[in-house]
Amino acid sequence: MLKHKHSYKLWFYFAFIIFTTMFLSFLGVVFIIYALNTFGHTTLFNSNPLYPLFTLLLISMLISTIVLLFVGRKILTPIIKLSTALNEVSKGNFNVRIPNNHFIKEITLMTNNFNLMVQELSSIETLRNDFIANVSHEFKTPLSSIEGYATLLQDKSLSEIEHDEYTKMIIESTRQLSTLSSNILKISKLENQEIIVKKTTYRLDEQIRHALLFFENKWNEKNINLDIELNSIIFYGNEDLLMQIWINIISNAIKFTPQNGTICITLNQLSDWVEIKISDTGIGMSIETQKHIFDKFYQNDKDRSVQGNGLGLTLVKKILELCNGQISVESEPGKGTTFIIKLQNTSPFDS
Repeated sequence: MLKHKHSYKLWFYFAFIIFTTMFLSFLGVVFIIYALNTFGHTTLFNSNPLYPLFTLLLISMLISTIVLLFVGRKILTPIIKLSTALNEVSKGNFNVRIPNNHFIKEITLMTNNFNLMVQELSSIETLRNDFIANVSHEFKTPLSSIEGYATLLQDKSLSEIEHDEYTKMIIESTRQLSTLSSNILKISKLENQEIIVKKTTYRLDEQIRHALLFFENKWNEKNINLDIELNSIIFYGNEDLLMQIWINIISNAIKFTPQNGTICITLNQLSDWVEIKISDTGIGMSIETQKHIFDKFYQNDKDRSVQGNGLGLTLVKKILELCNGQISVESEPGKGTTFIIKLQNTSPFDS
């Protein structure tokens, strides 16, 4: 059950003001009448014994009304401003703010909370708009490719080589759409997840080897040299989620490593932590790029000549946040990139 502590305090404060104002005005009028009686000015009150009482009440009400109008204005004005601001928010205007210069603590707290709420809503709205714009762009490119190559395939005079090439491009665009949709769903699910479930005990070194074998054709194609040092480590965690980390980072390493380049992967136990380093001799990243690589849809390759959708590292970051893990990057343009992942290796009994 919710406690309305601040509401009770505000009502008590307002009631206290009313009582105090009435009481002080009453005392003031009593004092005036007493002074008049003391100095012999009683002729106005001798004709009717109720006259002093009515006069006392009228003067008390007049004074109280004037004081309460002033105090009420001070209290009601920010409430009216809040009502107006809430009306603006309901119309989708998240730029509205309420000046916070009131002397009542509860109203100051209320305006602070309102301004904080609107600021958060504004940030969420900006992220939502950016997300929609980016998703639309990412879907539009492969869809346009599919439509274009499907149209070309209708030409009966196509050679077999051209037919195979166009079919290959359609398949690649379809896979790109499938990956994009899958990553969006995974990120959406992780954002609404607070704990890791379905943990098992397994060989972490074997899992990383399986991830490498998944891309065997790609690193063979580019004649990439693999330098692998994986210590045998028993790990307790969600095997499917952790596999997503290795798939995304190894995929990036292969993608950005040139022909005849090298990829190094090491796995070591450090006290209660395991440390995984995945390095490549690829194109590297600037400091500015490193600041944004975990942002949704961020791609340093502005012309999108390198295939991807900018969600892989975002997914990696989300998984590691859920696993209480850490990730950092070391990179220089033209000198390659190293991702350093640290995971806490706990036993089933610690969960």
